[in-house]
Amino acid sequence: MTLNFAHRGSLTEAPENTIPAFQKAIDSGARAIELDIQLTKDNELIVCHDHKFSRFNKEVKGQIKDYTLEEIKKIDIGASFSTDSKGITLPTLNEVLAICPKNLIINIEIKNIPVIYDGIEEILLHCLWDNERFYNVFISSFDHIALKHIQELTTKIPLGMLFHYRLLNTWEYVKNSGLNITSIHPNHVYVDRSFVKSCKEYGFEVYPYTVNSIERYEELVDFGVDGVFSNNPRIFV
Repeated sequence: MTLNFAHRGSLTEAPENTIPAFQKAIDSGARAIELDIQLTKDNELIVCHDHKFSRFNKEVKGQIKDYTLEEIKKIDIGASFSTDSKGITLPTLNEVLAICPKNLIINIEIKNIPVIYDGIEEILLHCLWDNERFYNVFISSFDHIALKHIQELTTKIPLGMLFHYRLLNTWEYVKNSGLNITSIHPNHVYVDRSFVKSCKEYGFEVYPYTVNSIERYEELVDFGVDGVFSNNPRIFV
């Protein structure tokens, strides 16, 4: 059975990476969710994909890192989605973990590009420890140095290595990285049967992103992927 992740929650039904989006994914029966973390100015873990607020609230200038948690909690990021969502704000990772059933699998992506958050790895692990969530969790990132830092701190959490562009023999790069990587998370556009086969031969699970077409999803399943990240409830439920 494939394991499909609700990408940033159920983002077609509620503002992405918010409590309502995650709650809707959970209520619909999703077995797994994906979310993104960054650090506020006062080093609190906030759940957000973009480094700027402009896509959600054009009146707010600067980046996530320029604001304290208290300041971010005053920023409306829901009104741009719908009038019913007005007043929704970005959640902390603690707040998201508090609503997640223990059997829900959570992929936490460290958003360390283009902003590098020094120390985010240790802060994340402390948060997971405090919430007793050292299980049913993946940590992934395009920043492979961040994954190295996680591995130096703990070997108890599976690591997923993200790739946007094609590489020559991605599976060899991962194998030779010196990291204990569980899964490869590639952009789905270049994933074919040969790619999946090579990754599997090297012992890696494969979870492409972001797969919203049913036809493409079925093709990837036929190739042998272990699951996908999707915005489509027909896929992630």
